[in-house]
Amino acid sequence: MSELTLLVLRIGFLLLLWLFIFAIVYALRSDLFGAPVRRMRGEGATGAGSGGGSPVVAPHPTPVPVAAAAAPPGGGSQPTSSVPPLTPSGGALPTAGVSHSGGPAGTLAIISGVATGTTIPLDEDFVTIGRSGDSTLVIVDEYTSTYHARLSRSGDQWLLTDLDSTNGTKLGGERVTKPVIVPLYTPVTIGTTTFELRP
Repeated sequence: MSELTLLVLRIGFLLLLWLFIFAIVYALRSDLFGAPVRRMRGEGATGAGSGGGSPVVAPHPTPVPVAAAAAPPGGGSQPTSSVPPLTPSGGALPTAGVSHSGGPAGTLAIISGVATGTTIPLDEDFVTIGRSGDSTLVIVDEYTSTYHARLSRSGDQWLLTDLDSTNGTKLGGERVTKPVIVPLYTPVTIGTTTFELRP
């Protein structure tokens, strides 16, 4: 081999090595600090221009009153109108008694975290949750994965699935290991944010 060919091979090898190193650094950066947050589809025109650092993007920041939402439709004397039911521990979640007492879930309400009081209407069949900018609910904190969890509609109920997140998803304090039904007013914790489904 001539010296020129050897020099070209060395330079090519060094370029490939540096490209490989930059790819590793980029992958580590997005895993540790999250992907850059982008505006959601259709939210660019309606979102306020000055709130670019908002950790959670939601279309409607108006909370739903709990007492009015939980009132029984027939006006019967049910004690569930003032105190929302809580989650039982374990994997056997009630399906009829809790999830249908106030009708099917129509709103996701954030009850603790940076965006407490924010609500999102459940008008699609899937709600994705994570740090990614294309998620329906964007949560930017160090305990949330890029694609952390998913809510999917199944008739009048919602199923919660953890998408192999690093820190896990909790439903009523119990870690979610398989798709589970989410009853109304049951706290779901992802990172430092807790939300619940309401009618």
